[in-house]
Amino acid sequence: MPMFVDHSPPGQCIFCRLVAGEIPSAKVCEDALTVAFMDIGQVNPGHVLVATKRHAVTLLDITPEEAAAVLQTAQRVARAAQAAFDPPGMTLFQANGPVGGQTVFHFHLHVLPRHEDDGMALAWPRKEPGGAVLQDYAARLRAALQDG
Repeated sequence: MPMFVDHSPPGQCIFCRLVAGEIPSAKVCEDALTVAFMDIGQVNPGHVLVATKRHAVTLLDITPEEAAAVLQTAQRVARAAQAAFDPPGMTLFQANGPVGGQTVFHFHLHVLPRHEDDGMALAWPRKEPGGAVLQDYAARLRAALQDG
């Protein structure tokens, strides 16, 4: 994936500046909690970023209301992209932290119309740890959910 890394100094996040109207963008839509704008690194026509208006770095930093608003805006944008560009597929992509592939440290979700052989790949090594290990993982997550 081509990498754009936001090297803005602390307190000057590029998406916060975009939300504030300090830098230009090709805005698609906005509401009280979200803003949607064209990704400057288009993979395919209609590639849009949906971001929280409030600065938050990762999924773990946004509120439940912001999470719901981002997905609702993403759904509206995906429907519009489907109508405007008629792609045969659509990918929603969201990355957290540098190891997770995040390059702009302001929560956002990619709405990415997809086409056959468009150069975008989502692949990972498949691991099959077995039923007992999966049950252990599930138990650990259930315990963490109860604690949180």
